Amino acid sequence: MTIRARQAYVDAVVTNYVRLPGTPLRSSRQDRRFARLLYEQRVPLRLVYAAFVLAIARREIRSTSLPRLPAIRTLRFFQGAIDEVLQAGLDPAYVHYLATKIMPLVAEKDAVLQSAATIRQVPALPDRR
Repeated sequence: MTIRARQAYVDAVVTNYVRLPGTPLRSSRQDRRFARLLYEQRVPLRLVYAAFVLAIARREIRSTSLPRLPAIRTLRFFQGAIDEVLQAGLDPAYVHYLATKIMPLVAEKDAVLQSAATIRQVPALPDRR
């Protein structure tokens, strides 16, 4: 377990986390800490990904007549889904099926992230005093 491997794992987890619908545009220190904990527990990235897909599909693929659910504020929200996937496992074909169902929502979030990144990259106008 190298520092570089841990950092790559944490980056992969939080990057995928913020791409999910209903999550913040940036990760927090607590999110990164939780991702490090997952690394230390040797939770494979494919299982974290499967848990993300499962939890988001459950949240987002529901009747439009139901009220909107509150935003997800922390990566720890996915702890239950991670535990579920670790215990029971998920058929990779089912994960793929669910991923295709939520793909348009992830694409929408990617567009929001891209827009936010563009806004942050625009330099401030010089003060004309």
